[in-house]
Amino acid sequence: MPLKMMFITNEVRIAKIAESATVDIIFIDLEVNGKNVRQANMDTVKSSHTISDVSNMKNILSTSKLLVRINPLYEGTQLEIDEVISRGADIVMLPMFQTTADVVKFVDIVNGRAQTMLLVETIEAEKSISQISAMSGINTIHIGLNDLHIAHNKTFMFELLTDGNVERMRKHIMRYEISYGFGGIAKLDEGMLPARSIIAEHYRLGSTQTILSRSFCNTSDLFDYDEIEEQFENGMKAIREFECQLPLLSNEFFANNRNDVIERVKAIVYSKRGA
Repeated sequence: MPLKMMFITNEVRIAKIAESATVDIIFIDLEVNGKNVRQANMDTVKSSHTISDVSNMKNILSTSKLLVRINPLYEGTQLEIDEVISRGADIVMLPMFQTTADVVKFVDIVNGRAQTMLLVETIEAEKSISQISAMSGINTIHIGLNDLHIAHNKTFMFELLTDGNVERMRKHIMRYEISYGFGGIAKLDEGMLPARSIIAEHYRLGSTQTILSRSFCNTSDLFDYDEIEEQFENGMKAIREFECQLPLLSNEFFANNRNDVIERVKAIVYSKRGA
């Protein structure tokens, strides 16, 4: 089964391009609380999305689902969830939660009005993954490698893939038949760790989704919509063609790919620490 691809944008024209290129989920990001502190001095995208983007996006999508990442739980969570659902969110994502009590509160507020997605990006949530996965009302879990690797004081986010963290969480999640995914990818043969290698790991681990990263198509640097469309069409076509090959490949291929990913990550970490 091909991975569900998510792309973060609040620009309706780019969302339509992504949708036409078989991107499954358009991602509105309302999370701002605490993010600047957590990701200070990091080359990460700080969202400028607004609540009005939710309804604007919902009005133009026809096949892609609309995901909205809300703020971590706070006194305004009830109102925030109510509004994003009323504006058309198909999936509501909860970031930076820590306890099963957080999950209960989130699920209770959503109350079946939309699908729920938990973003595991704290050590506390990781440690509680078995109990969390057993809870009702959870549709999908996404392992957020960026903030989680910061919490672990790791050098490179994909260390969590090679040191067994993702695999340990995956075993608990899949025991309860909850769909899950992790991290993000660039174009098929681009990125510090090529997407080709990461996608093979997704397949080996039974993951069902990932995020198309800024480096897949950095729309902030492109002003020609024809170029954006070409990048999406070519990039997604290459990924989908590679995914079609994966069921035909041997266990030996996946074992070799995992070993290669481990060695590549070690080299990246070494170079980053020496920089």
